[in-house]
Amino acid sequence: MFNINSGRRRAVFGIAGAALLSLTLAACGEQEDGGDTPGAGPSVSADADSALAAKVPDAIKSDGKIVVGTDSSYAPAEFLDPDGKTVVGFDVELFTAVAAKLGLKAEFVSANFGDIITGVNTSKYEVGVSSFTINDERKGQANMVSYYQVGTQWVTKKGNPAGVTIDNACGKKIAVQRDTVQVDDITARSKTCTDGGKPAITIEQFPGQDAATAAVVSGKDDAMLADYPVGVYAVTQSNDQLELLDKMYDAAPYGYVIAKDQAAFAEAVRDATKALIADGSYKTVLDKWKVGDGAITDPAINP
Repeated sequence: MFNINSGRRRAVFGIAGAALLSLTLAACGEQEDGGDTPGAGPSVSADADSALAAKVPDAIKSDGKIVVGTDSSYAPAEFLDPDGKTVVGFDVELFTAVAAKLGLKAEFVSANFGDIITGVNTSKYEVGVSSFTINDERKGQANMVSYYQVGTQWVTKKGNPAGVTIDNACGKKIAVQRDTVQVDDITARSKTCTDGGKPAITIEQFPGQDAATAAVVSGKDDAMLADYPVGVYAVTQSNDQLELLDKMYDAAPYGYVIAKDQAAFAEAVRDATKALIADGSYKTVLDKWKVGDGAITDPAINP
């Protein structure tokens, strides 16, 4: 069972984490210009829909913006642009378009991943957008609006020199981001190892996914677990230093986090997401970031 703040994600690592990853990749041959990173430019321009905007509670739309809590260390979903301040990524672009459909602007605020749901429930943020996997415990804490679906992906050094296999990583050093479902995954696998009389998996938990990726690039750890788009992005940005190991598994939906007492707002966000799917904007954003395999067709509240 996942804990409430466990998901397919992490905790903020911010500028220091991004710098660490950049330095490590550069030392291993990474392209200095960031490779194929799409960057901060928006790929869609969504027009406000008056009917959808009317569904947004006055308390939220009164200032013309939606304050969004996000952990900006999880490329390509949400991470800091090279300017060290602007939050970019496919999650960011999608929700910016959702907000525009509602006649509002999205203001992204970097936060600890494990603190975002609490922040939404205490009105510090009006929405949490941070690659949150939807599960029963989270649905008990907040309204979750589905918008994407993804599973776990393993990544190793190119050629898998440590000989890691998903079903037998006993004795290997594996990197994961703290507070994610991957921690539960690898912990269970390590217990299977020790129950079978094999060496435990050495699990290194990092505060940000960028640091976990850097640990594998440097050879400090043998492999990492992350959400599929994160794994793919790490490989494409590593200048042939990393590779995917097998295929993703345990696919589950991502959800926007909205306070439990904001059912009307959750409905507005769901309907705005549906509108973006219908007009093609949704696909444009995902294709730009090369993460279209996780597209869904029917957003729902607490699916």
